[in-house]
Parts: sequence; C-alpha cells; structure tokens
Amino acid sequence: MAEISVPLCVDLDGTLTSTDLLVESFLVLVKRNPVYLLVCIVWLLRGKACLKAQIAKRVSIDVSVLPYNIGFVDFLREQRKNGRDLYLCTASNQQFADQIASHFGFFKGVLASDEARNFKGSHKACALIEQFGVHGFDYCGNALADVPVWEQARQAIVVGNRHIAAAAGKVNETTVFFEQKRSFLRLTITEMRVYQWVKNLLIFVPLLASHRFTDPPTLLAEVIAFFSFSCCASAVYLLNDMLDLDADRRHAKKRNRPLASGQLPLTYGMMLTVTLIVAAAVLASQLEQRFQVVLGTYFVATLAYSFKLKRIMLVDVFTLAALYTARIIAGGAAGDILLSDWLIMFSVTIFLSLAMVKRYTELDGLFRNGRASALGRGYVTHDLGILRSFGTASGYVAVLVLALYLNSSDVRVLYRHPHALWVLFGLLWYWVSRVWMLAFRGEMHDDPIVYAVKDRTSLLVILLCVATVIVAV
Repeated sequence: MAEISVPLCVDLDGTLTSTDLLVESFLVLVKRNPVYLLVCIVWLLRGKACLKAQIAKRVSIDVSVLPYNIGFVDFLREQRKNGRDLYLCTASNQQFADQIASHFGFFKGVLASDEARNFKGSHKACALIEQFGVHGFDYCGNALADVPVWEQARQAIVVGNRHIAAAAGKVNETTVFFEQKRSFLRLTITEMRVYQWVKNLLIFVPLLASHRFTDPPTLLAEVIAFFSFSCCASAVYLLNDMLDLDADRRHAKKRNRPLASGQLPLTYGMMLTVTLIVAAAVLASQLEQRFQVVLGTYFVATLAYSFKLKRIMLVDVFTLAALYTARIIAGGAAGDILLSDWLIMFSVTIFLSLAMVKRYTELDGLFRNGRASALGRGYVTHDLGILRSFGTASGYVAVLVLALYLNSSDVRVLYRHPHALWVLFGLLWYWVSRVWMLAFRGEMHDDPIVYAVKDRTSLLVILLCVATVIVAV
C-alpha cells in the first residue's frame, strides 16, 4: 500500500484519459482549416513543444466529455480522500492540463509542457527528481516513454497492457498494474463499420440489371470493386469519426464508438485510415480507369461532406443521395456496363428519400428528448414536418419512376415475362410507405438501409423482389 506522505504523480494521455490531447487538438485544428496540416509541419520542425503550444493557442477542448479511465479516477479520488497529494504531470500543453486539473479538482499541482519544453520521458524524470527527490514520489503512466520516470520513482503504477507493465518492472521492483483489456481486432472491425459494407452491395445492381451475372470476368471485376469501395468507405468512416469526436461524445449511441470512447488510440485510427486508403487504391488499380475516377470522386465528395456539406440544410441529404448513387455508377464503371437513365433517376429519388428518413429520425430523437436543434447540423426540430413531406414525396417519385420504366419498351427487351415485374411496383410502394410510418413512430434505425437488412419484413420484401425478377426473366 502506498504511503500517504509520498506524493502521487499522474500522467494524463493514456493514463488519466484514454485519449491523446495533442492528436485531439490537432484534429480539431485541421477540421477548422485543412491548411493547418502544412502549418503544423513548420511548427513541428521547431520542436514538439512548439507544436503543442501553437495548437493550444488556437484550439479549445471541452474536457468534460473526454473519455477518462473511470476505474483509475476512482482510485485517485480514494487516494486524495485519504489525504495524499496528487500532481498532474503530463507532456500535454499547460493550457489543457490546467483545464483538466480544474475539472477534477483533486490535484495539488500541475507540471506540463510549455512552448520551450516537452515534459516527457527523461525531461519529466529530471523535473520530478528536482521537485521531490529520487524515489520521493510514485508515478502513474502508461507508455514506454514513462520508463525513465518509473526508474526514479518509489513505486511504478502502470495503466495499460502487460507489455508496458513488464518494462516498468525491469526498472522498478515495486509495480502496481491497472490492466486495460481490449480486443483490438473486434474494436477495429467495429470502428471500420464492416456492417455498413452492405450498402456497397449496390455495386452489383448494374450487373444484375444487365443480366451479366453469369459472366466470370465481369463478376470478378464487381467483387474487386466491392472491396475497393468498402475499404474506401471504412477509411471515410474513420476519418469522419476522428473529426467529430466532440459531437459523437455528446451523442447517446455514438459516444460508445471505439475512437470516441478512447478504446482505440487516435494514432491507431490514423494509421488504419491510411492503410485502408492504400488498399482501396491498390484494388482500384486492377479495374477500369472509369471506376478509379468514380472512386476518387466519391472519396473527395465524402471528405467535403465530412468537413462542410453535412452542416448545410438540404445539401447534406442531396449529397448522401448522390453518394449512394455513386455506388451504382461505380458498379457500372467496374464491369463496363452502360447504365440506363431509368436506373439513375430511380436511384437518386429513392436514396434521397432514405437520406431524409435518416435525418428525420435524428431530429425526431432530439425532439423526443426535448432538444431544439441538432449539433453540427443545419436543422431544428421544427423542420420535422417539412422533412417528412419532402421524404415521402421523393420516395413516391421513385415508385412512379419504376412504374414508368415497367411500362417502357426497355423492359420487353430484357424480360420474357415483363408483366410479372408489376409486383415490384406494389412491393416498393408498400416498403417506402412502411419505412416512413416507422420513422414517424420513432421506430426506425438511424440508418434505414442497415435497418432494412435487419428488419424481417424488409428482408421478406427483398426476397419477394428477387423472386419476382427471376420469374420475369
């Protein structure tokens, strides 16, 4: 048991909190203006301490919503309750350290980085020796950079994994271990939102519509396109989550995402994003140049959506509809399949309706919780009625487009029993109406396409649609 008379020095990044404030503040700055990416390189050339100080001057972080290690915080509260002096000792900038110390209220003092000194590793060890003497303090840390500090401490307290604890044990015989068990594979799959890859099945729509699903080269091209698009989409999800940390942490569900909750390090998220982008590019290089252009345009458009467009009323839902349609266009480009105007018009209208379902559901949830507006969006809850009108109208226009297509000469060329396809008209009409009824009742998932894959009635409708097409062929 630690002696109460010995001060307890506590690291911040990865120890008290599960995140890294330098990376957090960097992401906030870049989100504000991407040009700061280049500016940060100039600051870094002057030293890491300078980089941290310059970012801190321009960025504010709400420390109340940061992901903290609750079990460890409880331990610190108990230590302070017993009369022990606690000091926050961190490589983060003094501004952020002071804010967090004030938030908790149980730290006697704060030692942190300033514009001239990066308070990390051996620098931190020397400063603590100067203030408390060799073995005159206990130290809580989480990384290999803390080994020089543990070597000079009376007791090493490790928050993290067994690898770090073993390193601490080699330089300090008295080690206490707060283990954090994480399944990186499971968390990675969750953060990549692999379940959202179901949306990319739209890439196969041109293949099915053109009846070329028995052509092996075309089928292989579509499969490659699917995985290329999926890697690109997951990279965008990761990037979007890293840029929306503050808003996600205030959201009832999104705050549990691996990056927002601190279960996955932000540096890991950055590396994973780059890896997925490279994988998407390598796969795309095996396909037609048209597909590469579509994929590149999709990536740029999603970045524009993440940085700006999703905050603009109506532009956000039109962009979402275009991004869904881009998957169908990508499928046509990958398999060198000519897309009909009917398919494009149907896609745009049906996905505009579903995008409005998504936005309507978010607003409805806010309304039911007594909130008036959506943080980071261009809507207020009073917009619910008009969104519902726009969305149902767009869905019914999609049904009308399908009806006009079924009555066109194009159908008689592709199908031996075209009249059987009128069942699709009834099924789609029913499904669009049902989706909006569920949204109105507050029973819709915030993403209607993912909801459709999980909803038994929707799956039955899809099965009946497939059966109808088979009969018509």
